[in-house]
Amino acid sequence: MQMKKIIYYNGRIFTMEKSMPNAEAVAIRDGIIVRVGSTEEIMKLADDDTELFDLEGKTVVPGFCDSHMHMLPYGVSLSLVDLSGAECMDDLVRLGKEFLEKNPSIKWMQGRGWNTDGWKDTRIPDRRDLDKISEDVPIAFHRVCGHLISLNSKALEIMGIDRNTPPYPGGDIFKDDKGEPTGVIAEAAKELMYAAMPKYTAEDIRDFIKAAGKRVLSYGITTVHTDDFTELSAGEYPKVLEAYKLLEGDSEFPVRIYEQSLLVNKSLLEKFLDEGHHTNEGEARFRIGSLKILSDGSLGGRTAYLNRPYEGSTDNYGIATMSQEELNDLVLTAQEGGLMSTMHCIGDGAMRMCLDAIENAELKCPRPDMRHSLVHCQITDPYLLKRCYDLNVVAHVQPAFIDSDMHIAKECLGEEREKTSYQWKTMMDLGMHVDFGSDCPVIECNVMEGIYCAVTRKDLKGYPDGGWLPDQKLPVEDAVYAYTMGGAYASYDEGRKGSIRKGKYADMAVLDTDIFSCDEDKIKDTKVLMTIIDGDIVYKR
Repeated sequence: MQMKKIIYYNGRIFTMEKSMPNAEAVAIRDGIIVRVGSTEEIMKLADDDTELFDLEGKTVVPGFCDSHMHMLPYGVSLSLVDLSGAECMDDLVRLGKEFLEKNPSIKWMQGRGWNTDGWKDTRIPDRRDLDKISEDVPIAFHRVCGHLISLNSKALEIMGIDRNTPPYPGGDIFKDDKGEPTGVIAEAAKELMYAAMPKYTAEDIRDFIKAAGKRVLSYGITTVHTDDFTELSAGEYPKVLEAYKLLEGDSEFPVRIYEQSLLVNKSLLEKFLDEGHHTNEGEARFRIGSLKILSDGSLGGRTAYLNRPYEGSTDNYGIATMSQEELNDLVLTAQEGGLMSTMHCIGDGAMRMCLDAIENAELKCPRPDMRHSLVHCQITDPYLLKRCYDLNVVAHVQPAFIDSDMHIAKECLGEEREKTSYQWKTMMDLGMHVDFGSDCPVIECNVMEGIYCAVTRKDLKGYPDGGWLPDQKLPVEDAVYAYTMGGAYASYDEGRKGSIRKGKYADMAVLDTDIFSCDEDKIKDTKVLMTIIDGDIVYKR
């Protein structure tokens, strides 16, 4: 079989390799980088069978890794009501009515993206608000964080929720002073909604993931660490795995996937392990990564679990979705089965619980090089970060979260805790393994916006001058490293991707701006011109 040979030349290539940080050209054979160097040097390898691509002086970086997002929910969200533009309750209702007019045969209306933090009326949308859209079609509108869902009366009826519905373990069913459900549910209680909704087929899931993949490629992302099982009810994860099998070899979906597998209880975890699943099971394009665990909620929803009550409260610590004993049991069971754990923790209380569970597993069932990870790591203190380093825990951070969180952190936490939170530079200075992502569709998976927020510590409107908690600003190089080599380390791929080096996959992104030398405020406006996987151009602007 003839070897496929490609050379990209005449570029400004930032390799993320200390031994040769800059280059001009890359030679590729059968998807693997065989040499990196000057244009003159690399062009000597060309022959009549070599494809040549002139980069025309453009900036080239390794393909980006989004270390935590939700490919399936993202694909689904592209077909939902986009509520991110709602600035008041009337906007929310209007967007719902407009969507219903365009989709009159819809069986369930879903929307995502509402966020009342910036509204004059900051109350959570409830059934009375959504009933204004329709009393006949069930409606479920997800908050931007995904941890709170607003429902109309029809949805409550179909789900069987009434005043007699008992509390849901690990979640919340909001009720008013008279004991009637308000139409708001939180955390694990959304399982009641998924159980009542029409079921997706594996083919539906495949199509949603493909739609998400096309958008992901446009941001220069070549690898995604994704949590997909959450879009389906508990126990339906085989459909997701089947959908990815349907995608194998599909030229329209070349993104590399590392699955963070959310299994909501021990029996499902044991079933998953009994089926033979384990960390790094799979091939180059799809692998099982870890057990995903939700240990608390969100800061904006005041469900992130804190060590001390929220500012202005004496008893609201947020929500811990399970006890320490239950968390210990899940992490230990996974470790015994060869599956590392990835735990959602936003509050410092949840972070403490997750670190205790990791340490317990490491002591009772020691395994070499278990790269357990914590997603978000937002509310921290020096002691917790030192424990992360000591336990070699990877931090999956979403830098663009500060676009919204900087405006509510002090209100939720008080000044003291605010100053020790969102500490990405401190994490890196400690020697922690840190990688960047988006949590998309909570926010868009725009890598340039993430780098901008990490470097400037400003929101996307440029506020404040000088940056929020400016001592945590990162150099551009460190932010790009977190989006490339940081993600590669988290999936045991530091020898295969994350930098432009001989012997690694030829995954790269071509940018229209040199983000390493431009004005830092212009980083967020940078566009990806091309995304390259295995040497092939899979996206072109």
